[in-house]
Amino acid sequence: MNAEQQLAALGLTLPPAPPRGGVYKPVVIVGNIAYVSGHGPYLGEGEYLIGRVGMDLDLEAGKAAAKQTGLALLATLKSELGSLDRVKRVVKLLGMVNCTADFGDHPKVINGCSELFGEIWGEECGIGARSAVGMGSLPGNIAVEIEGIFELH
Repeated sequence: MNAEQQLAALGLTLPPAPPRGGVYKPVVIVGNIAYVSGHGPYLGEGEYLIGRVGMDLDLEAGKAAAKQTGLALLATLKSELGSLDRVKRVVKLLGMVNCTADFGDHPKVINGCSELFGEIWGEECGIGARSAVGMGSLPGNIAVEIEGIFELH
């Protein structure tokens, strides 16, 4: 199954591609590499999942926010590339978690996005290198921000 078919088979619906939040390009393509700017857990119509993990959100809610952020990343990729089938593999993700100072499970939160991409492209192509870090705050109090690097066909 290709990425578009796998997304449908999983019963997942992409939100609209999120609006820009500043002066940047959502995706920059250099050769066969797509660099995707940081995304938050966009739900559509200007709505995001907000709150700090460890205070407003528990680990599972944070993981769900990371999955929603992955869907937003996919929405932007589809909008910019025309089809998710142009993506060959996930190269690297940087996941940032809006959390309390004592929260230490950042990787478990970002697994929400990594597991989603693994389901779409399989373990070999959907799981790339990754960093997961905690932040004292994120724009608009969003729960998670993730940026990515993708190899294209």
